[in-house]
This record gives sequence, C-alpha cells and structure tokens, in this order.
Amino acid sequence: MSSPLHHETLAALSAKLENRTLTSVELMQTFIERTRAVDGRVGAFNSFDADDALEQARASDARRAAGQARGPLDGIPIGLKDVIAVEGQPLTASSKILANFVSPYDGTVARKLKEAGAICWGRLNLDEFAMGSSTENSGTHVTRNPWDLERVPGGSSGGSAAALAAGAAAAALGSDTGGSIRQPAALCNLVGLKPTYGLVSRYGLIAYASSLDQIGPFGRTVEDAAMVLQAIAGHDPLDSTSFRTEIPDYRAELGRRKGPWKIGIPKEYFGEGLDPEVSAAVQAAVGHYRGLGCEIAEVSLPHTKYAVGSYYIIATAECSSNLARFDGIRYGHRSAKASDIVDLYFQSRAEGFGPEVKRRIILGTYVLSSGYYDAYYLRAQKVRTLIRGDFLKAYEKVDAILTPTSPTPAFKIGEKAADPLAMYLSDIYTIGVNLAGLPGMSVPCGFTKAGLPIGLQLIGKPFEEAELLAIAQAYETAHPWYQRFPKLD
Repeated sequence: MSSPLHHETLAALSAKLENRTLTSVELMQTFIERTRAVDGRVGAFNSFDADDALEQARASDARRAAGQARGPLDGIPIGLKDVIAVEGQPLTASSKILANFVSPYDGTVARKLKEAGAICWGRLNLDEFAMGSSTENSGTHVTRNPWDLERVPGGSSGGSAAALAAGAAAAALGSDTGGSIRQPAALCNLVGLKPTYGLVSRYGLIAYASSLDQIGPFGRTVEDAAMVLQAIAGHDPLDSTSFRTEIPDYRAELGRRKGPWKIGIPKEYFGEGLDPEVSAAVQAAVGHYRGLGCEIAEVSLPHTKYAVGSYYIIATAECSSNLARFDGIRYGHRSAKASDIVDLYFQSRAEGFGPEVKRRIILGTYVLSSGYYDAYYLRAQKVRTLIRGDFLKAYEKVDAILTPTSPTPAFKIGEKAADPLAMYLSDIYTIGVNLAGLPGMSVPCGFTKAGLPIGLQLIGKPFEEAELLAIAQAYETAHPWYQRFPKLD
C-alpha cells in the first residue's frame, strides 16, 4: 500500500514531479492542507505564508513546462528552522526579542534552495535561539512530538523534526550546535544529518555558538538527506569558516559505495544512563553490520566524560558574545519602560530573552570574565582539542563510529523542565561531534514497546559525508522504519 502523498519520500515526490504525474501546485496544496489539519495539535510552525508558497509552486510548474526544471528539488516544499534567514519572511529565533523582525535578505542555504527550485516553506519552531533539547524553551509555544503529543520532539530543531514527522513538509533544515538535528531526528523517526563544520555556509544563520553551529537536513530517508545536502553544501565566501572542498554527487555515491566497512563502537557510550530498549536496538544494528561483513571494533574516546562540561563552557561563552547585539537599539524588541540608555539595555534584554537564554548568557559571561577566562574557557578549548584527537585516533582503525543518538526515547513535556542538568545530558552522545567538527547523522533504529522512535548515530571522518551516508543506507535498506508514521488522523 502506498503512503499518503504527505508521507512520501522526497525522492518519490521528485520522481512524480519529473514524470508529470503531479504538479508542484498540487503538492504544495497538499502540504498546506495537511499543515492546517495537524499543526494546531503539533505546533511545528511559528508561521507560514500559503500564498507565497503557492506562488513559488506555480513558478516551478512553469519552469518544468518550459523544459527548464532546475533539478530534483524543483517544486518540493522544504521547511526552514526559524533561525535561517529567508528574505521577506519572519526571522524570530522563537524569541520575543525578535518577535516582529522580518529578514531583509536570504541566508546562503535559502538562496541555494531557491536556486535549486525548492519552495522555502514556513518558519519552524525551536528552543529560543537554539538553546535547548526539547523545544519547550521556545518563546512562542511548545512543539509536541507527532508520535505522542504528550512528549517532546527533541530540540532545538524540534519544529523541523515535528513538521516532517507530521507530514507537513517534504524535508526540512535545522541547525546543530550540540545535537540539535540528530536528537530530534532520533525522537521523531527521521534521518538527521549534521555536516562537517565548514561544509555548509552559516551565512544567514542566527548565531548561537559560532564555532559549533552547523546547518543540516532532515529527511525521511538517507537518500532524501543526501539530496538536500547536495543543494546546500559548498564553499561560500560570505562565511569565513566555510571550507573549500570538492562536493561529490552524494545521491549517486549511495549506489557506488557498498562496503564492507570497519565500524568502531566506543565503550564510553554504552554505560550508565542508557535506556535498555535504546541499547538493545542499537546493539541489534551492530549485529546487522556484522552480518554484512563489516569489521566491528571497540574503540575508546577517553575524554568523552569531559564533553558536556567543556561544551557548556564554550557554547555559553560564544552565546554571551553573539547575543550582545540584541540590545534594544538596532533591531528587535525595545522596552517602553526604560528611563535612560543604560536602563534601555537592561529592560529590553530582560523582557525579550527567556529564562534558558538568560541562564546561558550569564554562564558565558562568567567564564569569559577577568580572572576566570584561563580557568574555564581556555581550559575547555584544550579539552576540545583532546576530544577531537580521540576521534581522529579512532579513525586510524575504523571508517565510522556507531553509537546511540539519544540516551532515552522522547520524554514527557515538563519532565525535565525543572532540572537543567538532566536536560543538558540529553545531548551526551552528540556534543562531542560538534566539539570535534565532525559529520554525524541519526538514522531510525526501531521503536520501544510503547511505540516511541529510537535513533542510531553514525559519526564519520571530516568531509566524508558520502561514505557516512552509504554506511547509513546499508542499515536503512534492510530496516525501512521510515515506512511507519505517527497516527495523527
């Protein structure tokens, strides 16, 4: 039995557009109707402009009729996390401080999607300024997991994951600073890819922690993620951290790279705090790779225990610096209560930022302050170097590393709200990848007895996304978990 149109893979929708059994307008109308039907319960979107989306769809159909289609994404609706600039669209970071801000320009990934003919569809909810692991910290509303509306979809890119899982977009973009693509993908039965730092331009991304942030795709399948990555990857002179490297045909490479591979299992990732059902599912995936002829080797990442601590020093320090620009003067919320210029700074930021953002700004300002910089920030950067060294040493023996994505399935809304440390530990398996600047992805890996999705994380060598995608597809082909959908109807 075929899936409903709104649950079909991006690759399948692309084929229907190409062979003219479907128009982009028909497809866009399907997603608009689906969004209106389910988003009142899910809350994935901050906003969407149906008229603009249909206008983009009509332009795509006209190009195709003229024989000028721009490629496999032409006419496909792709949702964007509300920290990625799209000209003429709201850009709020799910914060009251940017509640009425409209972007005057396209970020590079939005421009590249438009050049590929894709439809930039909607503004997707997130933890405010991408600071969180549950999308409960949004300054607008809580996003719910389509698999269980009493549970979180993960974060900070929870709106992107929930929109795709609910069938309200064909694919989506998120940003990943410490797991913010991979963890929501795991909790929502999706593929989520954080590319190597520097592979995808950050120009037009509202910065949280500039040395950690990376934009990446959500897809139903590995092939879908490869198609979106193809469109957005590549050097950009507007981003000083963008890396100049050859971009392969990721989708074509999926068919060429067949393994077997050497896969490393880090002993530090299978200890205390790992849910037994998650552990069992991931161990079953290890068994599958062994059955394919892959060599499975235990590896050690000995500095893993320092990853969370060093991350929350580096990330908060950079957020303290990056968020200084939101001062009530240049753009965003300006307090009406201020009595003078200094009071304006205090009042505007106090009114505009939510509690989690304030917590991280305070932490970051502290670790950068005189007398504490060397003790905290400098030491954390040294630990970061050691963490990257652990990964690179492991890659002398293996092609990729396999771990759980999240230590638990989706937790209930409010369950960890009063305990920031418990929330921070939700990213314990993903943070090291950002600190080391490596590519990592989450792939659906089964379900708990309660029907909650489980994710498998694969971590690759720098700029070896093609190999990483092929390794992921070798599991997905035999385990098409993406063919299961949440019951929202």
